Amino acid sequence: MPTALITGATAGIGAAFARRLAADGHRLVLVARDEPRLDDLAGEMHERHGAPAEGKHEVLPADLATAEGRAVVEQRLRDGAAPVDMLVNNAGIGSVGTFWDTDAEALNAQFELGTTAVFRLTRAALEGMVERDRGAVLTVASFAGLLAGRNGASYTAAKTYAVSLSAEIAAELRGTGVQAMAVCPGWTHTELHQRSGSDCPEDSSAWWLEADEVVDTALRDLARGRTRSVPGRRYRLLLAAVDAMPHAFTRR
Repeated sequence: MPTALITGATAGIGAAFARRLAADGHRLVLVARDEPRLDDLAGEMHERHGAPAEGKHEVLPADLATAEGRAVVEQRLRDGAAPVDMLVNNAGIGSVGTFWDTDAEALNAQFELGTTAVFRLTRAALEGMVERDRGAVLTVASFAGLLAGRNGASYTAAKTYAVSLSAEIAAELRGTGVQAMAVCPGWTHTELHQRSGSDCPEDSSAWWLEADEVVDTALRDLARGRTRSVPGRRYRLLLAAVDAMPHAFTRR
């Protein structure tokens, strides 16, 4: 039975990955700061799908914005006695406001989650995956990492880094049995937007995606060997149009 470690697993896209992968027969290692919510999610997975053959789903409380929290998860990823076959880098927070007006500590936590945590956890996971010649690292970035916007400089920069890192790693992994892919959803119904207070489209807007849709598209693209997944036909058409425009025009 394959094992998947999911960060930011208690809500939104992370929880959708947990439910889908558990249904597909994965044993889960669930990572987030909120231990009670982790326990609730693990219990839900047990009720829906039964206990995994190798034992219960694991709960691993950790704050990935801190070095101590990252070290806990890195150690688990390097455990050769209980190897992780899929890493889903999903943990993240949003913020709204210009770079110079937003609280510096909030920006730093956002950046640590989106860059340092992704870097260190991916590095820890790939050591064993490459040695075993199997595995996958999915990093949930954002459409913002492909097309910069306004009032989210730290968020956009972190997501751009995640997209770039995934692309470079995917190139290095050619010829191995290991995959790396960036998942780049647009507006998705999750807690992220509620917590950040960002300016969102109307609920009836066709630009909204559902977390399950993002996961379904990502896993389908992974099976096809793609290195980047952009859920939603509207977003794929928009990206194709932007790619055809001069860079200076799209920045304006």
